[in-house]
Amino acid sequence: MSATPDPHPAPGLLPPGRLERMLLAALAALLAVLLLWLRGGLHPAAPLERLARQSPDFSTALADGRPTLVEFYADWCEACRAMAPAMEAMEKRHHGALDVVLLNVDNPRWQPQLERYEVNGIPQLDFFDAAGVSVGRSIGARSADELEALSTALLQGTPLPALAGVGATSELPGAAAGVSGERGATAGPIAPRSHG
Repeated sequence: MSATPDPHPAPGLLPPGRLERMLLAALAALLAVLLLWLRGGLHPAAPLERLARQSPDFSTALADGRPTLVEFYADWCEACRAMAPAMEAMEKRHHGALDVVLLNVDNPRWQPQLERYEVNGIPQLDFFDAAGVSVGRSIGARSADELEALSTALLQGTPLPALAGVGATSELPGAAAGVSGERGATAGPIAPRSHG
């Protein structure tokens, strides 16, 4: 005599096999969430990635009538990552008045800018007035207070504060022809990782 499933199980009991399917579905969902978490899918983007994603186009920023701060950075740069929360806070404070542009030195698209602005170490910050004219450069990581002082001077059109590693920039003889200073055409471009 074979047992046939009861078409009307007692209240509170699930039909045979349904409980197993529900457990398998719950386990699959848990594994999917765990996989996303392990791959970073559930973590909000880090400040450096958020800044890079929302960064305006470089040439547009220089032409929009607002002062511009350009950071040359790399994803692997620990100093860039450490400075990113302060950069993000500064960008939020001055959003709409100051353009903050991030250019990744590992992206070949930015090679002409790397050469033009002689990027040979990161983080490098280049400062441009509202007319898009270069007014200074900062080499190395900056604290939140230093970033605020630099951005305030840029917004007010006053000279950049005298901080170590900060200086004014100027066109060097031959820069228009693609030759900068003593490096000359034979020296070739300096790579950001060369610290040359």
